[in-house]
Amino acid sequence: MKKVLTLIAAMTFAASVSAQTVTESKTFDNFYIGINGGVATKTTGHKWMNGLDPNAGLRIGRWFTPVFGLAAESNAYFSNKPWNSTGTAVRALNTSLLGTVNFSNWFGGYPGEPRCFEVVGLYGFGWGHVFTNGAKNELTNTSYVRANRMTSKAALDFVFNLGEKKAWQFYIEPAITWGFCGDDFNGHKTSYGYKTSTSGDQPTYNINNSFVQLNAGFIYKFGNSNGTHNFTIAQLRDQAEIDALNARINALQDELARKPKEVVKEVVKESPTVVREVKVEDLVFVTFAQGKSDLTADAKKALNEIKEGKHVQIVGTASPEGSAELNQRLSEARANVVADYLQSRGVVVDEATGKGVQGTTSNRLAVVYVK
Repeated sequence: MKKVLTLIAAMTFAASVSAQTVTESKTFDNFYIGINGGVATKTTGHKWMNGLDPNAGLRIGRWFTPVFGLAAESNAYFSNKPWNSTGTAVRALNTSLLGTVNFSNWFGGYPGEPRCFEVVGLYGFGWGHVFTNGAKNELTNTSYVRANRMTSKAALDFVFNLGEKKAWQFYIEPAITWGFCGDDFNGHKTSYGYKTSTSGDQPTYNINNSFVQLNAGFIYKFGNSNGTHNFTIAQLRDQAEIDALNARINALQDELARKPKEVVKEVVKESPTVVREVKVEDLVFVTFAQGKSDLTADAKKALNEIKEGKHVQIVGTASPEGSAELNQRLSEARANVVADYLQSRGVVVDEATGKGVQGTTSNRLAVVYVK
């Protein structure tokens, strides 16, 4: 019991940490729907390739954080193999409520948008129903009643996120499903099911009372209130981070005052037309929140000091969090949003580039050199 409580506490902590890094999830955010299909067969007691049972299913779910979610799924099984015929087109249904865990985000952190490839685990319980349609027990020659069973499913999804907005997913899912508490098999292994639990009708995970399944499916993630189909990084307003950023800016300004040519060489390209020395007063620093490229009121106030008709050069940067590709796009977006704002005020933008990560600190900046 102590281990179980420890695991629950760890999962709760992970969920709370994840929830603190993304925008608030509204009631109808982060829902998805999907279809899947594949083949299933008994885990033991037969030749696998001689008893494949095709199936198709529907899955509806919701992610509460980038790590944890919940899904409801129902699959129909169409073939009687490796059992004898029950006389129905759909032999059985299995409907489950599954907890979902995105291991990629749990152990790797959420980078601000889904990765191209992710690994997701599923586990839960369900209800299995067999349509016997008057079929008879081959041992007793008596008719079966419709069989209902408690089931449990464990699966691993290998997920590929598709599209520019990553609203679609394709996944491959190996799974195993156990059957508990058989209604009318009376401890006998028949052509319609497996042995019941050796301890009576108590649920027991028994490999002889299970089937394995390999499915593939597509998922569509509905649009969210944040304007995307996924979680976005929250704009955290932590005073300690703001103080640290201000200290970093002050240190950078001091460094520029001491060594203007060395520090500004990445911002200002040497040109024979430059006739005056670059000074600290020529630079405007625009700060951004983590993972964002939106201009704040303070940023606009600083940019408003640049007079109409002035020529500027802009360099956007990003902090080390996230992938190199994401940081490059983010730095370019920051440079472009500053350029668009200045151009709307009549400022001439000679160049606006993104430099990705510059250094090892949280330099979420756009530096504007006013010529």
